[in-house]
Amino acid sequence: MRILFDHGTPSGIIPRLAGHAVTEARDRGWDRISNGDLLDAAESAGFDILVTTDKNMRYQQNLTGRRISIVVLGNSQWPMVRMHLDKIAAAVNAAAPGSFTEVDIPYK
Repeated sequence: MRILFDHGTPSGIIPRLAGHAVTEARDRGWDRISNGDLLDAAESAGFDILVTTDKNMRYQQNLTGRRISIVVLGNSQWPMVRMHLDKIAAAVNAAAPGSFTEVDIPYK
């Protein structure tokens, strides 16, 4: 699958997503565009999944009829994220077109 990491997503996750092609939004110049425009651009470019730390995405975007899915990380702090890499990889691997999944990552 083609995966797009939003600007707040820790790049340390990438090695755990073997078999997937991961691109960071900033590499495309998309790190400053709004969520709706980002989803449109990502979907048009053929990305399958957007991984983000923006918990409000669920309430801001309607995924009905979309091919792209969203995986939201509950925390963006690398010391906590790295302890949940298996959960993140499982959520990415299970993502279906138009789905929304939040990976719970506690702050402590």
